[in-house]
Amino acid sequence: MKKSILGAYHKFIVCAVIGMFFSINLAAQQTSISGVVTDKSGEPIPGVSIIIKGTTTGTISGIDGDFNLSGEMPADAVLVFSFIGMQTEEVNPQGQSFLQVTLFDDILGLDEVIVVGYGTQEKKDITGSVAMVNSEELESRPNTQLGSLIQGRAAGVRVVSGSGKPSEGLSVRVRGTNSVTAGSEPLYVIDGIPTSDTRSLNPADVETMTILKDASSAAIYGAQGANGVVLITTKKGKSGKSKVSLDVYGGFSEVWNTLEVLNGEQYRDLMTEMGQTTDWELYNQNTDWQNEVFKRGVSQNYQLSVSGGSEETTYYISGGWVKQEGAVRSAQMDRANFKVNLNHEVNKWLSLGTRIAYTKYSDVDVNDNNAVNQGGVLTGVINTPSVIGIYNADGTFTSNPFQNWENPIASTDGSEREYKNDRFLGSMFLKADFLKDFSFKSNLGVDYSNGIYDSFLDPYLTSYGRAKGGIANNNTNRNSYWMIENTLSYNKKVESHSLEALIGGVAQKYLWENNYITAENFSSNAITTTNAGSIITSAGNTKSEKTNTSFISRLNYSFEDKYLLTANFRADASSAFGPDNRWGYFPSFSAGWRISHESFMAGFDFLNDLKMRVGWGIVGNDQIRNYAYYGLTGSGANYPIGGQTMPGTYPAAIDNNSLKWEESEQTNIGLDLNVFNGRVQFTADAYLRKTKDLLLDAPLPHSTGYDNALQNIGNLENKGLEFSLNTVNIDRAIRWSSTFNISFNRNEVTNLVVESLPMGNIAGRGEAILLEVGQPLGTLYGYVWGGVDPATGNAYYVDRNGDSTFDPTPEDRKIIGDANPDFFYGVNNTASYKGFGLTVFLEGSYGNDMLNATRIDSEGMSDPKNQLLSVNNRWRQPGDVTDIPKASWASTVNSKISTRFIEDASYLRVKTITLSYDIPQKFLNKINLDRVKVYATGENLFTLTDYTGFDPEVNAFGGSNTMRGIDYGTYPQTRNIIFGLNVTF
Repeated sequence: MKKSILGAYHKFIVCAVIGMFFSINLAAQQTSISGVVTDKSGEPIPGVSIIIKGTTTGTISGIDGDFNLSGEMPADAVLVFSFIGMQTEEVNPQGQSFLQVTLFDDILGLDEVIVVGYGTQEKKDITGSVAMVNSEELESRPNTQLGSLIQGRAAGVRVVSGSGKPSEGLSVRVRGTNSVTAGSEPLYVIDGIPTSDTRSLNPADVETMTILKDASSAAIYGAQGANGVVLITTKKGKSGKSKVSLDVYGGFSEVWNTLEVLNGEQYRDLMTEMGQTTDWELYNQNTDWQNEVFKRGVSQNYQLSVSGGSEETTYYISGGWVKQEGAVRSAQMDRANFKVNLNHEVNKWLSLGTRIAYTKYSDVDVNDNNAVNQGGVLTGVINTPSVIGIYNADGTFTSNPFQNWENPIASTDGSEREYKNDRFLGSMFLKADFLKDFSFKSNLGVDYSNGIYDSFLDPYLTSYGRAKGGIANNNTNRNSYWMIENTLSYNKKVESHSLEALIGGVAQKYLWENNYITAENFSSNAITTTNAGSIITSAGNTKSEKTNTSFISRLNYSFEDKYLLTANFRADASSAFGPDNRWGYFPSFSAGWRISHESFMAGFDFLNDLKMRVGWGIVGNDQIRNYAYYGLTGSGANYPIGGQTMPGTYPAAIDNNSLKWEESEQTNIGLDLNVFNGRVQFTADAYLRKTKDLLLDAPLPHSTGYDNALQNIGNLENKGLEFSLNTVNIDRAIRWSSTFNISFNRNEVTNLVVESLPMGNIAGRGEAILLEVGQPLGTLYGYVWGGVDPATGNAYYVDRNGDSTFDPTPEDRKIIGDANPDFFYGVNNTASYKGFGLTVFLEGSYGNDMLNATRIDSEGMSDPKNQLLSVNNRWRQPGDVTDIPKASWASTVNSKISTRFIEDASYLRVKTITLSYDIPQKFLNKINLDRVKVYATGENLFTLTDYTGFDPEVNAFGGSNTMRGIDYGTYPQTRNIIFGLNVTF
């Protein structure tokens, strides 16, 4: 392949950084070696690193591929030639003074090492379904949340944000939702420590993330692997010169979409039409509540890391601080991180290390997903009339003219509230190699966090605060976890055979503690803690614990690097289950056939790797409440005895000693294709996952004295297809690469204790979700909207017989939507030229429905809430033809949950655009810097959607398994602009 002079010079600039680390100072016999480095076509390669093996002495090739290594060196010296994208070559000069060295293209991706459960494997040897997000992809997008960095990057992995709040976590689903009552979040393993909370993890410290998607890869985690496993490894130091990296960025955020509402005159006309009168002279303001509540948020982030070490000891130390002020008034998040990673080789057979992370986190939440009369801020900006101002003359917050619903600023500014958390996450490991092929590793990990939530409702500013004389809350949560795992591994290669075996044991224990107190009736707002209130309305504390014990094993075998086999087995015991079924057993098998290595494929020179994978396994789920099988005793059943109220208890839950694990049986078939030296990499997977023994609170006969109990009843199924494609489109002076992935998943409830179960009351209109056999989780439920009667202006619906009715009954409800997308996808393009870099990342979903429950309040016209501008098209007189019914005071018949409020929430979003520039090395050498990069990033810049709410990428019920596809005044995603600087020296 011909190389332009421009491209050659670019490679020289890029690789000059490597050359700076090498000095020529080794004393020995030979004095000088020169030569030239070319590719297979004979073209020179500039910027090739040439070092004497085992030393730091070396040089780099020049613009014409030439090099000269001066100074004495041993006669048996070996020169190592390395260049990005090429295979490394080792050459023994054997007294030659001139060398001509040829480097060959490296087949991208095949030799990439991927972290798997309790070990690593080369990508070419993987037989399960595994996705990886590497450090290059992570660094291309500055972000404060780890989950958002996975979004759109891995096929089969859907990341959904319940809202855009800075404090909001992310819901991750690997190959669909896998349970009804138990948790469906994947297991996160950070440097070997399992956890469920990643909000406090600093993304800048992450090196790679590996997602184990199928049972054959996740079964090594047994009872915790049913929902997939996300393995997170943090950065480590490398031997050699110390490296200091500083990353600083700041940015702005704003709500990208606003909604049109009635102005003061239009609101007055609506109220008059509904028979409501008042002295409108007192209400003559023109307040834009969206403008008052939505603001320009500000974020700032500072990260500093130092890494390096010797041949025996390496280190990585980092510290960071990030602060975000949200685009909705009062919302904010503040996080400080400190991390130390150490590795030390005591001798040839013994090594040890530690991973320590401390996080100090705080946030201020915003009340969303509630009606305005419940303090909902997002519904408040729509439903609060513009005719009132923010404050009354006495400084208190204004209210709706007709009812005591305070304006949304009362919810953002009328109370002090803050959540604070301190978290320590650490591990210590020791690894000993013995008997040549054996190694033993012991790992001890702890995860400790202490969270405190404080709030104070001012006794003067708000009407509720005045009614209660002020309210103070203090809630303290302490969570602790420890684990110890010991593994013994065996690695052996004999001719064409390769064998790796692992056995081990894991013990884990969790402890949760909670203390809370609420006080009212404060004399002033001078003291905001609970001790200043004269009435304690509630107080108490709870404790719980959970223990897991496990035995693990794995066998990897390959023959001629062509036939691959992996088998896992794990046995788990959990204290959450009854003594009759405490142990669960989770086997898995997978096999791979590298077809490209067969003799009949020898003629396909463009084909580098073609592998077929087949896997099967069983994994479990124990993410349920603690003491689930116990017959529990409840408190608070106080009794009057002798004229006094005495404390009492009562049977709160029936015991179930046969309670057991949810089990997911998964089958996966996959294909990996690598052609044109890795410039095109394609992966396809098809899977079927059947979950049985679903943990459900099922009804009990009333004769038992209990309404329901947690039982193993129900089955669920997920099946789907996944495709991912990575391409290097141009690899010259301009380099352009692309990634694309698309996922199709179908979810179905296949068995339940009851035929159907409505759930999830929303907006005071009844249930909006139906759990039913034959339907997916997230099935939307309600009435079928017929239209508006031109004669009366009333809404009519279609009943179960297909007839029109003005007064439908609950039996007329049916399935009206599906919150699950037909497919979701991500597209990423990265281009670079002469130090300039451009990344464009698109993400979206298609076919998912949303119940826009915000419209129920804002187009219902049944009370004094302000309404959306669309109600100006309402029915006003007989003969009007419209799709907006008439205003009806105190009547909800025209605004039932129905197909009227079901919308297509498909979207395509420009998730990230990043433009960067690396300052040329010739300028940096003068100031002793290795790298200076400046960049600008835009997030959520454009969104294509037909959804009429604030944002299609939200859910009022967060990461709920069943309550999905509902928007009820939910904090939207924001548009963010970030400017950053990265300096390395």
